[in-house]
Amino acid sequence: MSNSNIEWTELTWNPTTGCTKISDGCVFCYAEPLSHRLKAMGLHKYRNGFKLTLHPQELNKPYTWKKPKVVFVNSMSDLFHHQVPVEFIKEVFKVMNETPQHNYQLLTKRSERVLEVSDQLNWSDNIWLGVSVENERVTKRIQDLVNTTAKTKFLSCEPLIGPINSLEKYIHKLDWIIVGGESGSGARPIEKNWIDTIKSCCSAHNVPFFFKQWGKKRFNYNIEDPTMNTSHPDYAKGGCQLDGKVYREMPVMQA
Repeated sequence: MSNSNIEWTELTWNPTTGCTKISDGCVFCYAEPLSHRLKAMGLHKYRNGFKLTLHPQELNKPYTWKKPKVVFVNSMSDLFHHQVPVEFIKEVFKVMNETPQHNYQLLTKRSERVLEVSDQLNWSDNIWLGVSVENERVTKRIQDLVNTTAKTKFLSCEPLIGPINSLEKYIHKLDWIIVGGESGSGARPIEKNWIDTIKSCCSAHNVPFFFKQWGKKRFNYNIEDPTMNTSHPDYAKGGCQLDGKVYREMPVMQA
């Protein structure tokens, strides 16, 4: 467990680490080089680098958190990776089921695996399920998501590297959408009209919209965006204002 700099969560919990790339959104994965750096630093948890690794010793940690938390599960992996045994997934869910004071955010690109095992899992109210959708090409993940019985369903359109034009047919079954541009070396540009399309759809259907960042200053159409400045309280990579406003909306938290 560690406190997180990710704007839409409070801390991260990684009962598995490591992954494999499966789509365009994975090209510049932040977790892969970070895993290798942590391995080089001698952290035992990352002894296998970015190879998928289970960490059963992590399962007890949520029981030790004294205050309610918003928790991003597996920021360094994907719980629904095909190499993660369903029995281990069940163990992770058991922990989440038994700690209802925390809200857990699961995010996956493997929506077909979610559907495969979904009926074997207890989707308690405090478990949010999201899929990463970087462009129109992978919107099948949204269809899989809405077919689950998760109580809170969300999209992470980050990095958004292309337009998503079919959102309207799914939006009424979604509870939250995050949008963000790509950062780091080789980052691909995000375009304002792609963001505006998603934002307009969210506004029309009262779905919370969270714009995380432009990713690079050169992607931001507003060269005077004050959130580009690291001293700004809403600082984000490349800035995070959209038409002069910061959008950091969240779904309703489970009590």
